[in-house]
Amino acid sequence: MTESIPVPDLWAGGCQCGDITYEASGIPDDPHLCSCEHCTRLSGAPAMAWVGFPKDALKWTGIAGGPTYFSTWPTLHRGSCQRCRTQLTSVADGSDMIMVTFFSLTRGAELVPVGHSFRDEAASWMSIALGPDPQRRT
Repeated sequence: MTESIPVPDLWAGGCQCGDITYEASGIPDDPHLCSCEHCTRLSGAPAMAWVGFPKDALKWTGIAGGPTYFSTWPTLHRGSCQRCRTQLTSVADGSDMIMVTFFSLTRGAELVPVGHSFRDEAASWMSIALGPDPQRRT
């Protein structure tokens, strides 16, 4: 039997400078990597790591409120800190979910990606071991 990592009910996160902080409640959904052109250019890395929460489960708690949004596609909007430029969120029109970057979460290293979007566009030297199933409370 595989033992899963306990998932806290409340996740905290924020940007590098601390102006934007947030709390997200509930079980993280769809932890995955993405190697699309938008993610690789925005991050300067071969992939970004994303995890979702229902929009109504995320509360902005920092002095700057929420992030500033930039449309990377007509229906997709990326949120970042205006001051330090940390990439924080991705929100699609019509979705009830908000994706946050793994490592904007204070406990992001506890998450394991279970998918890799645009894997065929990833750098040829990139080798990723994905988790078998989404993490759930045991």
